[in-house]
Amino acid sequence: MSFSIQNNEILETVRMVSDQHFDVRTITIGIDLHDCIDTDINRLNEKIFNKITRVGKNLVQTATELSAKYGVPIVNQRIAVTPIAQIGAATGADSYVSIAQTLDKAAKAIGISFIGGFSALVHKGMSPADEVLIRSIPKAMACTDVVCSSVNIGSTRAGINMDAVRLMGETIRQTAEITPEGFGCAKLVVFCNAVEDNPFMAGAFHGAGEADCVINVGVSGPGVVCAALQNTQGLSLTEVAELVKKTAFKITRVGELIGHEASKMLGIPFGILDLSLAPTPAVGDSVARILEAMGLSVCGTHGTTAALALLNDAVKKGGMMASSAVGGLSGAFIPVSEDEGMIAAVEAGVLTLDKLEAMTAVCSVGLDMIAVPGDTPASTLAGIIADEAAIGLINSKTTAVRVIPVSGKDVGDYVEFGGLLGRAPVMPVKSGSCEVFINRGGRVPAPVQSMKN
Repeated sequence: MSFSIQNNEILETVRMVSDQHFDVRTITIGIDLHDCIDTDINRLNEKIFNKITRVGKNLVQTATELSAKYGVPIVNQRIAVTPIAQIGAATGADSYVSIAQTLDKAAKAIGISFIGGFSALVHKGMSPADEVLIRSIPKAMACTDVVCSSVNIGSTRAGINMDAVRLMGETIRQTAEITPEGFGCAKLVVFCNAVEDNPFMAGAFHGAGEADCVINVGVSGPGVVCAALQNTQGLSLTEVAELVKKTAFKITRVGELIGHEASKMLGIPFGILDLSLAPTPAVGDSVARILEAMGLSVCGTHGTTAALALLNDAVKKGGMMASSAVGGLSGAFIPVSEDEGMIAAVEAGVLTLDKLEAMTAVCSVGLDMIAVPGDTPASTLAGIIADEAAIGLINSKTTAVRVIPVSGKDVGDYVEFGGLLGRAPVMPVKSGSCEVFINRGGRVPAPVQSMKN
């Protein structure tokens, strides 16, 4: 399919890049690893390394050339692979840490930013291989640099696997204890209703319904949307939604162009474009500041959830008007450590964990990049996961938890992650205990709205 972009769109793109922090956040190649399966884990690792380096060898160079050609920053180049629990099962191994190390080695060999897919899908039950993978996560995160891990513990069709929820609470706590300032947890996310074509980390994996290889592109432009909303005090919310929609359209067009060009240069089919307003720590690149530009004095005050719902819906509508390939998560992200406006709202005592949970009912994902005290019990972490999964379960949407217990830190302290991950204020969790509830295990049944056939 041919794709063209007009001169006026190019000029608008130049303004978005130079003044408003617009970027293509990632070009992610999804790679199927089923043809690497082997009963011998050493041969498996060799096959995985060879396939990733063969398919992905030109990704960084392609991104560099496209960025220079169109003047648009392409911040990350990434790989997502088939969930490793499925690929490692035939080995009968009692640990998949060596596979994580192979992924890390392959990613570094081709120079990419991150590789995702050290993952398991356990929404209805855990196979022995799934459990091996989950129990391998702490060491895998500790001994690798760019490997990301995800576990899907629930879905609207299956319910919530509470045995997996309990195990993930323990896994997050263990990962935090053996990685500096809990950094391993920044590469680990727990999903309900995970999507198969997400190009963003830490949750990207290559789903079972995907082709052998595919290119998925993630674009981001909170600064562009925020700039569009400046000096709009006289507009109604209907007009604000229309303005956001038109801005999302422009952002999506650029991402579509990059995706098709990358596909042509790499000889890999173009999959989806994920239009997600993903903030960075830079001033002017904040989702919280968009909500404040709509009329909130501070993100987290009353009205925040409604403003975020409007934003998320308008972004999706604008993206869908611009491309027939919109997929992934596509909406607004609210990662606390990566958004300077949200950090400021936490510091002001307005934005709390409870409010963030409410906001996840209407945004793209969930509780993201939230630092909590290092002595937070595993059962409390599991309770946070269960609460967030319940929102996704009932509302038939993707929700997630990326929470980071920071050893030796307490409420009011800060943890510095650096780069796009930013810095996080340590936030309080609720007193009381959900341990008895979590330890009941079993499954939260699928809701009645799951029966659509």
